[in-house]
Amino acid sequence: MMLEIEGLFESHLTVGDLDRSMKFYGEILHLTLAHYVPDRRVAFFWVGSPGNAMLGLWETGSGPQRLCLHIAFKMRMDEVLASVAALQLAGTAPLDFDGEPTSEPVVLGWMPAVAVYFRDPDGNLLEFLAMLPGPPRPELGAVAWSGWPDQAD
Repeated sequence: MMLEIEGLFESHLTVGDLDRSMKFYGEILHLTLAHYVPDRRVAFFWVGSPGNAMLGLWETGSGPQRLCLHIAFKMRMDEVLASVAALQLAGTAPLDFDGEPTSEPVVLGWMPAVAVYFRDPDGNLLEFLAMLPGPPRPELGAVAWSGWPDQAD
């Protein structure tokens, strides 16, 4: 018998400075602190409403070896579209699919989804993403929002 997975509940990132990261995820991304264990240098944040999904941040220290990870946060389309300006206002550079600074979201044609990428203080690649209506258009690749032909859908 195969078990059915309903979704992803929890993800974890390693960070070099937990206090700095708690400020970023709490004040910039407005995630709600769920639990903090100062002795273990770990903090858990609710993603969305409590009990919906969780992000754990684990401090690893200041060693020279870094592992950059990637997670995407699901949002409404209007929020993703507004996130470029919100990130800029917060002093965080919005990035396109290739990791270059951008002034607009990108559309991933194979899904299709609209997305904005950015980095946390430790260099982890974060993403705001909203699925778009309509069929996938993989032949278009990743295109700027202004170049997506199905914007009116």
